[in-house]
Amino acid sequence: MNRTRLTILGIAIIVLGIVVFSALFTVHQTKQVLVLQFGEPRRVIQDPGLQFKLPFIQNVVEYERRVLEFDPPAEQVILSDQKRLVADAYVRYRIADPLKFFQTVATEAVARSRLASVVNSSLRRALGNVTLLAVLSDEREQIMANIQSDVNVAAERLGLEIVDVRLRRADLPQEAAQAIYARMRSEREREAREARAQGFEKAQQIRAAADRERTVLLAEAQRTAEITRGEGDQEATLIWADGFGRDAEFFRFYRSMQAYREALKADDTTMVLSPDSDFFRFFGNISEARDLKE
Repeated sequence: MNRTRLTILGIAIIVLGIVVFSALFTVHQTKQVLVLQFGEPRRVIQDPGLQFKLPFIQNVVEYERRVLEFDPPAEQVILSDQKRLVADAYVRYRIADPLKFFQTVATEAVARSRLASVVNSSLRRALGNVTLLAVLSDEREQIMANIQSDVNVAAERLGLEIVDVRLRRADLPQEAAQAIYARMRSEREREAREARAQGFEKAQQIRAAADRERTVLLAEAQRTAEITRGEGDQEATLIWADGFGRDAEFFRFYRSMQAYREALKADDTTMVLSPDSDFFRFFGNISEARDLKE
């Protein structure tokens, strides 16, 4: 009898343990819990700690309380100035209302899919009213604030709160980027050609000015040289005339020596003259020349 009671007591303890284990659960500080009964939500628990539910009847669904990040696919939009832009955005959000979240999308995968369409629609509406210059200027912050506000209105219906929406990148489409690159390259090449032409023109001007200055300097130097040479010749002539006036015979002798030096300076010089020519008058006896001089 005692053994039977012990068996029944043991079974009761086990059953009670199973019931207690099924009824108690913990909520982590990073989670929020929705208690369901036969698939219908009964309670929302957001406080961390040990909680109780009806065993075997109720079950719990956990959702994140932390800020989540979502990176929707890049979207090509047309701006107000008809420029095409590939907008790559990212979204930071949190599950603000677990009950509404469960009733509308139930899972994060479905929420991300719905959120992607909402973000893309907001991007198209917001960027379709601005120019490319505005997207690349300080107005970008206001544009993103408008997009965040627009997305938040739609996200509230899903039980979500949008913390931030940002454009990670805003690029031109590949074909447009290549066309712009080609146009920029052509413009730079045109500027380079203009710079080279201007440099060549400037070099020609400098070279012409230098040549002109060189010509002027050479002409001035030539004129000065001619004047100096003329003055020297004049002074030499005066000296020669003065010397000739003082000693005519010596002057003739000196001029004859100069003539001999010029005429006979080559080794193969051949002269055909009469021996008694006046040209050879100083080739006779030196004493005779001296007597002639006296």
